[in-house]
Amino acid sequence: MSGFDFSKRDSFGSRLGVIMAAAGSAVGLGNIWRFPYILGENGGGAFLIVYLIIIFSIGIPVMMSELVIGRRTQRNPVGAFRMLSSRRPWYLVGMMGIVAAFMILAFYTAVAGWTLEYIYQILAGGIKGRSSAELTVMFDTFRTDSLRPALWFSVFLLATAGIVLGGVRKGIEKSTKVLMPLLFILLIFMCIKALTLPGAGKGVEFLFRPDFSKITGTTVLMALGQAFFSLSIGMGTLITYGSYIPKDNNLAGTAVQVSMIDLLIAVLAGLAIFPAVFAFGISPASGEALTFIVLPGIFQQMTGGMIFAFIFFFLLAIAALTSTISVLEVIVAYFSEQLNLSRRTAIIIATASMFILGIAASLSWGVMKGVTLFGLNIFDLFNYTTANILLPIGGLLIVAFLGWFFPGKSVRDELSNDGSLKIRYYSLYRFIIRFIAPVAIALVFLNGLGLLAF
Repeated sequence: MSGFDFSKRDSFGSRLGVIMAAAGSAVGLGNIWRFPYILGENGGGAFLIVYLIIIFSIGIPVMMSELVIGRRTQRNPVGAFRMLSSRRPWYLVGMMGIVAAFMILAFYTAVAGWTLEYIYQILAGGIKGRSSAELTVMFDTFRTDSLRPALWFSVFLLATAGIVLGGVRKGIEKSTKVLMPLLFILLIFMCIKALTLPGAGKGVEFLFRPDFSKITGTTVLMALGQAFFSLSIGMGTLITYGSYIPKDNNLAGTAVQVSMIDLLIAVLAGLAIFPAVFAFGISPASGEALTFIVLPGIFQQMTGGMIFAFIFFFLLAIAALTSTISVLEVIVAYFSEQLNLSRRTAIIIATASMFILGIAASLSWGVMKGVTLFGLNIFDLFNYTTANILLPIGGLLIVAFLGWFFPGKSVRDELSNDGSLKIRYYSLYRFIIRFIAPVAIALVFLNGLGLLAF
């Protein structure tokens, strides 16, 4: 048993703080970096409709489930399952979340570091005047022939640790109350600029006019996977943040509000990117290169393009930071509560551990490129393992636990704040958690392993 004094545990101080912190966890590179290129590769508006349906039908109920577990126990993921399942080995689900958090923070912070490299290059004039081919060479050279990825990773990790060091209320809540509105303002500014470009209407049409012939089984599975990636489901973040939510908070309302903010940011990112992509005759299905190669080329062709390039990559950095602090908090909460360490000591150990993993991931195309497992470099191994194995299994076990093993009355009590809230949706929620969500998550898992294809 842990000797941690849970009576001194920190918590969020306001409803706005809960929303901003949880939305900050959900909103990240998944919205601004990943969502546009996934949408571009999967039919534009048709993918958006499928994604919207999945968010409402599966994403929100699963998010509610994690928040219920966290607030019910007021523990980290491992401590939460230990408390709820007595001597049964459900705590291993929490351990999977901790392992996933380590891997995700390693490769995610490495990508976040790339945004700092681009901010530096923009300020130094390193991007201006480069052709698409030259931008490709620049990106490849940065990743393969230098130690700068490790440098920028380190800067980003230290910034993340500095915020988490401030605590839940004075660090995480206070920072996200500033960063989230700033992110929204910058994104709106980018949208206005993109929508004023000649030919921008084609990008808006691509985003909002669905071509249902593009919808396939793969489209649905990609939308499911993106929803889990974007909403931070299955990695312990929502359980951890849920444990800091006051007992008078409406968990269903919080889940809906956070999901809507997450969706809004993703759509705004599409509005900022696709009008520009179509205005300059670029394929919307440019893949991951869309962010780091295609868009810098587009910015050069705009009036005041370097200003907008700076805003865009600064925007990416903010989005990444609101997510990295939530993932690091998962690890810190586990270390402090289960190992009975002071918060400062837990942060130092967690950060030091992440330096080792993250630097290895950031140098996966450089000095560490010869280190592979199953044909994958360290970065790709962490990315594949979390996205295709740990997160789907974690999400599946969480809904299985809440739907079949945890008393329904306890779930109802938590969602209704012990009867003070009306929860007419409960029967539908219960049905989704017990039957719909497990099947959907299992499909994502089998597809990620290549065992299921449409």
